This record gives sequence, C-alpha cells and structure tokens, in this order.
Amino acid sequence: MYYMFSFSKNSSVTYLKVIAMNAYMKKIVTGASFFFICASVNAQKILDQYIREAYSTNLVLQGKKLALDKSLLAVKEAHNLYLPTTWLETQYTLAKGGRTIDIPIGDLLNPVYTTLNQLTSSNSFPQIRNVKEQFLPNNFYDVRIKTTMPILNADISINRNIKQKEVELKENEILIYKRELTKEIKMAYYNYLMSGNAIRILEGALSIVKQNLKLNESLLRNGKGLPAYVTRAESEVMDVENQLLNARNSEQNAIAYFNFLLNKPLKTNIVQEEINLELSQMQQLLAKENNVFLREEIKSFNTASNISENILKMNRSFSKPRLNAFVDMAAQGFDFRVNRNSFFYLGGVQLQIPIYSGKRNLMKIEQTQYDLQSLKLNTEQLQEQLQLAALQSLNNAQNAYNGYLTNMKKQESAAQYFKLMERGYTEGVNSFIEFLDARNQLTSAQLQLNISKYRFLAGLAEFERQTAGYQLQ
Repeated sequence: MYYMFSFSKNSSVTYLKVIAMNAYMKKIVTGASFFFICASVNAQKILDQYIREAYSTNLVLQGKKLALDKSLLAVKEAHNLYLPTTWLETQYTLAKGGRTIDIPIGDLLNPVYTTLNQLTSSNSFPQIRNVKEQFLPNNFYDVRIKTTMPILNADISINRNIKQKEVELKENEILIYKRELTKEIKMAYYNYLMSGNAIRILEGALSIVKQNLKLNESLLRNGKGLPAYVTRAESEVMDVENQLLNARNSEQNAIAYFNFLLNKPLKTNIVQEEINLELSQMQQLLAKENNVFLREEIKSFNTASNISENILKMNRSFSKPRLNAFVDMAAQGFDFRVNRNSFFYLGGVQLQIPIYSGKRNLMKIEQTQYDLQSLKLNTEQLQEQLQLAALQSLNNAQNAYNGYLTNMKKQESAAQYFKLMERGYTEGVNSFIEFLDARNQLTSAQLQLNISKYRFLAGLAEFERQTAGYQLQ
C-alpha cells in the first residue's frame, strides 16, 4: 500500500490520499462495464440444459405425465371394447317352499296297477303317491362360460374418439406447464445472477467505504481530520453492509427456488454464467410476430370443442339399434352329479331398439349444444386475453429495454463523474462529502443497471411465454 500526502492552498486540512484506492476504483468501474458488455458464449446453453433437466425431474410435470399415461391406457381400453368379453359364472342354490305343481301320477297309475296285480295274482305293481314338485331348484348347480360381443354399436367408436381427444388435452397440459416451467426457471436463474452481481458490486463498494473509514480515522488520529467525517464513513460502512446482507439473503432465496423447480436439494450450487445482451438480437426478438393461435391453451379449447361434438353425436345416436351376440357353454345338475346330459350350450343375438325414454336424450342433446356454445365463447374470450397479455408483455419488455439503455448511460456518466470527484478529492479540490456522493451515485447506477438488465431478461422470458416462442423439447 502506497500513500501520498497532498496539501491544498485553499484549505487548512491536509488530506491523506491513497493511490491504491484510485487503482482499485478503476478496476471496479472497468469491471462493472466489462460485466455488461462481455458474457459467456455457453450461458444460454447452460440455461437450456437446466430447463431440459427440469423437464425430467420436476414433480408437477411427472404427475402430468402419469395422467397422460393413464389417458393412453383409456384409449386402448376404448379400442378393446370391440373385442368379445368372456367370464365364468357359477351358481349353486338351495331352496325349500315356494310355489309348487301337483302331478297326480298316483291317481293315474294306481288303478292300472291294481288291475295288473289282479290279473297276475301278485303284488308286483305297488301303489304310488301323487307328486308335489316345487318350482325353486334345490341342491342345484349351474356353471357357465359366458361370452358377449358387440356387433353394431355406434357409441363404441364415438367413445374411442373422445378418449383420443382426452389424450390430446393431457398432452397440451404438459406443454402448457412446460412453457410455464421454462419461464419460471429462466426468471429464477436471472434472479440468481442479479443477486450474485449485486453482491459483487456491493462488495466492491464495501471495500471502498472501509478504506475511506480507515483513511478518515488515520487523519483524525493525526489531527488532520474531523470526527464528523469518521461518523459519516462509519454510517456508510453500515449501510453498505446491510445492503450486502440483503443481497446475500436474496441470492439464497433465488438458489432455493431454482433448485425447488428442478426438484433438487435447496442449497445445491448453480452454475453461474452471464447472459450477453446483443442489442440487435433483442430488437429482432421484440419485433417477433405475435400469433396466439399457436398457444396450447387455444388448442386445448379446440380439442374440448371436439370432445363436446362427439358427445353430441353420441347423444343423437340414442335411437340407433344396438346388436350384440352371446354364447354360453354350461353345465347343470342336481346333487353335483355330472354326466353327458349335464352339458349344453346356448347362443343367440340380442337386438335393442330404443322406443321411448321420456325425452331425456333430447334434453341431453340440448345441454351439449349449450356446452358447445359456451366453449366457443370461452375460446374467443381466451384469444382476446392472450392477445392482451402478449401485447402487455411486449410493451413491458420494451420499457425494460429502454430502461436498460438509460441505466447503461447513467452508469457511464456516474463512472466518469466518480473519476472527476475522486481526482478532485485526491487533489483537495472536492470535499469528502462530494466524494461519498459520487461513490453512492456510482454504486446506485451499477445496481440499477444490474436490475434493469435482468428485469429486461425477465420481460423477454414473459414475452416468450405469451407468444409460445420457446422451442419445447
């Protein structure tokens, strides 16, 4: 550390100036300018890698993928309704009482048997009783292998189309969430970078104010300074330390939220790469044509309309006949006896023709028509909302862009002003208060430029979300 004493003809106070501070401030100013001009070429690639990683690790997205897999199975299930259905059905009954039928077999045969016994002079033909048989089978088993198959049923094909459209809805939900997740990841990453850069700016400012504090304390001990300057320097140190603490807390929050989106431990380190703002590319991006009809939300509403149309078609087909075929391979008997006569088969076709249902189907048709009209109105309203959101995001991005350019000029002016004040303070022309004011202006300009840069990037991420500009994997 090298020191230089300078004396002012117009002041009774001799200032101790630090040459090293001058060199350090030049590094700070130059580094701050370089920070906003140069950036890593791989920054966007790293951010894209994080986005792709989130597509496979985000818990909400995994849940939506499970819902999609479930819908795909529902499509297969609807298609398999064309296939026959076979099942085993068994029944065993015990019964006593109930309706019966009287069979007068004794009254019919006993006279005959009596005559035969007289003719043969024997008792070979005994007398028998009348029989009373109950209708309910007792100790009776019934085993069947039943098979049914639809031959003519319009609802099956319509239901399959509905299930396929529901798959499209689930796919659109995944794409919608991917776009929202992409925006959130970008904004979280920009907040992380903004907090990190603010920390570096404030650390540089803290080094300066601490050096000022040491300088004024040294001047006071040598009888050349004023206590007020020491108090002011201490206040500046405390103020910058508080800002630095807030910036570090903000960085930790940004890290935690970013890792939360990627389903990682909240304190996992993040690869930090700066984003280069090429102004020509930014202007081209802001001039991008807005086409909200490419949004997945519009596609989802159109798909929902197609589903309602299929439901309407299904309701209108209520009067169409339905034809099914069936066949039973079965065995029946008493006391679990099985023989050749126990086995049988039964087959046929079943035709169902609706005749009257109290106009319930007509009411369902009207309800579905109202649903279609409501969906059309909601689609038009959604289109207007998306166009409004896209226009607002474009204007916000342009405002942030203009603010970034303005703050860039302010930072350049503040850097030049600080150089002049620092030189004047070194030469004893400017006061310590003017020097601190110039330092505060420079730090404030650097922080504002840092904020405006990432506010502009966040505005671009929002504009990209509203215009579906990001190429999803």
